[in-house]
Amino acid sequence: MNPSLDERKRAGQKVSLIGALVNTVMSLLKIIGGLFSGSAALVADGFHSLSDVITDLMVVFLLGVSHKKADTNHPYGHGRFETLGTVALAFVLLSVAGFMAWDSLRLLFAGEIPSPPGVVALFIAGISILANEVLFFYTLRVGEKIQSRLLIANAWHHRSDSLSSVVVLIAIAGAILGVWWLDALAAVLVALLIAKIGWELLSKSLAELVDTALPPERLTTLRETVMSVDGVIGVHSFKTRSMGGQSLLEMHVQVAPHLSAAEGHYIGDYATRLLQERFDDIAHIIYHIDTYDDHAISLPTRSALPARTEIHQHLDAALARILGEAPDYELIIYYTPRFIELDIKCPMAIFALLEQQGVTAAELEARLNDELRTLEWFKGIQIWLPAR
Repeated sequence: MNPSLDERKRAGQKVSLIGALVNTVMSLLKIIGGLFSGSAALVADGFHSLSDVITDLMVVFLLGVSHKKADTNHPYGHGRFETLGTVALAFVLLSVAGFMAWDSLRLLFAGEIPSPPGVVALFIAGISILANEVLFFYTLRVGEKIQSRLLIANAWHHRSDSLSSVVVLIAIAGAILGVWWLDALAAVLVALLIAKIGWELLSKSLAELVDTALPPERLTTLRETVMSVDGVIGVHSFKTRSMGGQSLLEMHVQVAPHLSAAEGHYIGDYATRLLQERFDDIAHIIYHIDTYDDHAISLPTRSALPARTEIHQHLDAALARILGEAPDYELIIYYTPRFIELDIKCPMAIFALLEQQGVTAAELEARLNDELRTLEWFKGIQIWLPAR
């Protein structure tokens, strides 16, 4: 069973608060340790962890907003707030990366050789690697469980911290051994890594905000699922988009032309239920039932066909010419792209009228087809009489 909105919110906020606490401790440890040991790379990594505190708290807030239920002003839910939050998170990362790169490059080209960092910086970097790996696996597991793209992105942010700490560890070791510029160079590499993460988050979120479709391979899987439903002849006008880590889907489902409206919508409902059972991320589906493939047919062409009232007028007039009056009947209309087929279901009383006129049901059907054949939209008519 999929977790409810409240369960997803509580689980996501809990892991983010734990991450904020751990990153607060690690950022203070790295910045203070880096200043005292003389490691620019460790200080840069400390500011990286400080940015994580901001993003963790941002995630806590955004999960609370984005997982609210749909309301009058937001009928599709509040998932876009999560996307906007991810955009803000990306800009924070890009800003931090720019500051770190500028400061480290200034140190590299200053012309002064700094003293090598102390051994304590090595231990702090090692602790940071361990802490961030634990946070990564924990956050990723929760993010996948509650299907939150924001939380999964934050998990990979923790992994980027772990990788940056590995770079810092190597750089500090090299600087202790006499390669003085390695420490500042590592700080630049860490900044580039942060910028890469920020750019990826930004590009994915902007793609979501402009309603980019799901990947082609995912569309193929969704189409195959719909086509597996008994009664579905085809599916077209397939449109998808993402919102806050969930998918929204619109489609036209084609069924046999002579099915009742009730059966056609039963097939559409069944396809919808099957999609939501197989794919947990699908939040909303809108479907339209078609009795033909209208993908390549323009709306003016379809709407040019007559409506029920006009069809009744032509049919009543034809019946009156043949039988002397137009009896009561049930009319069933089957629209195709350019033509109309008709079924007439007659009550028992029609038998007496047919006998009075000396007309059989087959003769009446043939004469009606002849009478209406001059209409450019008419294709054919069938008469259904109840058993006597």
